[in-house]
Amino acid sequence: MANPSALHTLIELAVKDSDDSAKRLGEAIRAVEDAEKKLNLLLGYRDEYAARFQSSQASGISAMDYRNFQLFIEKLDTAIAGQQSIVDNAKSRVDSERKSWQECEKKRMSYGTLASRAETARMHKENKRDQKQMDEYAARSALYKR
Repeated sequence: MANPSALHTLIELAVKDSDDSAKRLGEAIRAVEDAEKKLNLLLGYRDEYAARFQSSQASGISAMDYRNFQLFIEKLDTAIAGQQSIVDNAKSRVDSERKSWQECEKKRMSYGTLASRAETARMHKENKRDQKQMDEYAARSALYKR
């Protein structure tokens, strides 16, 4: 078994790694939320612009206004596709950070289990030693009482 000091150091390092990994996971989740907000803003703006265009189309528009609408919608669609790509990349980063955090937690928990087993073994050894001392004391007491 590893000595208690080394095991304690390993546990401290595993806890630090787990905490750091949890922070990175939190940052990745926030990045996804921010990217999704931006994507939703772009989608909302596209829908709003298309609705305004539909209402202005009823009163009649020029060919140039129609072409400008098409170009602007294409630019919005490009921006939406780019933002969707950012959201997808951010989500894959969350998955990666989550796996990393789970591995850190598994390592931390296994060190905890090792520490628990070491403590149980130490207590068992100590109890055995105490029992042996009590048996020797009882044997001596019985010998001297005669």
